[in-house]
Amino acid sequence: MIMVRPPQLIVGSRMLYICWKPADPDNVAALVPSELTPAGDRIVYMNQYVVDDASQVSNAGSDEAFGAYSLTYLGVDLAGLDTEAGVPGRWWTHYLNSSPNMIKYAEEHGVPTASGRTEVDLTGDQLVATTYSDGRAVIRTTCTVRLGNLIRASGQLRYVTRVHGDLMSGRYPFVADLAEEFEVTSLEFLDPEHPVYQMRPADPLTITFGFYTPSMSFCYPGGEGPLNEAPHGL
Repeated sequence: MIMVRPPQLIVGSRMLYICWKPADPDNVAALVPSELTPAGDRIVYMNQYVVDDASQVSNAGSDEAFGAYSLTYLGVDLAGLDTEAGVPGRWWTHYLNSSPNMIKYAEEHGVPTASGRTEVDLTGDQLVATTYSDGRAVIRTTCTVRLGNLIRASGQLRYVTRVHGDLMSGRYPFVADLAEEFEVTSLEFLDPEHPVYQMRPADPLTITFGFYTPSMSFCYPGGEGPLNEAPHGL
């Protein structure tokens, strides 16, 4: 039996990360467990990214490695669980991954996994990120991006999951080089029958945060432990 051992380091991923106000905030809030509180505006977050080569992932020569993969995940910002830098804690609701090993790993850490693939293509100043499920395009994000003088960013993200009934807090450290200019021009949820459709944005589109990076490195997961308990869950 293959067992993927934590932590796993990923370097040089091409990543689009955005947050927005949803069309149906009450429906979004209902996806958050009763023990947690969604952020006041019911902000939805999404990460669409690609790891192009297996050598970008730790344990690359092992059968248990993630390998080259692509991923789109979505969820809801939480209230009262900000990191020290003021970044909100987040609850996963959808997670579409192309790597069977990574799906197994994420499931063991309480992530709501499913199979899918993501393409992130930058041509000139236009970035198009498309998420597929069962061969169908379900999300398409179009942005204007100018890499310019890349801006170094670093920090930690917190994601909360449930494992064997207990809420767990995971810390995910990252270092990234962000595009100098970035603007989301459209965010389309293409399949009303797919579960991710409930996360679609309000009209007019209101993006509250976002970036594109041609090179994001991070640890998956970082420190992890029961929520609100030392050392990792505080």
